Parts: sequence; structure tokens; C-alpha cells
Amino acid sequence: MIFKIRKMATILLIDDNIPILENLTEYFEIEGYKILIADSGKKGIELAREHIPDLIICDTKMPVMDGYEVLHLILDLTKTYEIPFIFSTSNSEKVDRTKALELGADDYIVKPFALQTLSAMAKKWIKSGSVRHK
Repeated sequence: MIFKIRKMATILLIDDNIPILENLTEYFEIEGYKILIADSGKKGIELAREHIPDLIICDTKMPVMDGYEVLHLILDLTKTYEIPFIFSTSNSEKVDRTKALELGADDYIVKPFALQTLSAMAKKWIKSGSVRHK
């Protein structure tokens, strides 16, 4: 009998709001994911380059380096270019979503959101991969 060993998918969470990071970490770990957390854009970039996660969920509004700059730096490197990227934000304007998708994000979720909605998004993008490589 041959058993397939299922690789645990890794999600990188980038947000300067520690309670949000803690809640998302707990939720996704229960869902069976390996979680990397970064409380700044700079730390998020470092973790992405070092670990090459299966998905990045990143806040847009952070001090020093915002989510758009994080996305730009992720897309700038060949080894991180194809990582699916979801923005998590309090910006609910359609123009913000359009801008994020035009810049290369794969998806966009507005806070506050249901954890099940974000989980479904995460599963979708981990399974399909980024739209950038299609």
C-alpha cells in the first residue's frame, strides 16, 4: 500500500495589528496550515524570501512599508513572483480593489471579514496558484 504524504501548506500573514495576527494564526493552524507571521512589511519580505510560502495574506495599511510596497517587492523577485497574494484591508472602495488587482494581487478581502470567507479564498489560491503564472 502506498501512502501519499500531504505537504502542509504554509501561509505568511503580514499585519501590524498583533491581535489580528494572533486570531488568524490560531484559526489557520486549526485548519491545518503552517503559519509564518510578520508584524511589518520588511519582516514579511524577509520571511517570504527565506521560506517561499504557498500564500501571502497582507494588510495594505502599515507604517514604514505598506502592503503595496510589499507586493511590489514580492513581484520583483523570480523566486517569490508566483506566490498567491491576498490583500486584507479596511479600504472598501471599488477603486482600491481594482488598484490592488491591477498591481498584481490575486485577491482582496475587506475587514471585518468572516474567517470562513478568508479560509475559502486561501484554499482556492493555494490550490490554483497565482493568476500571474497563467
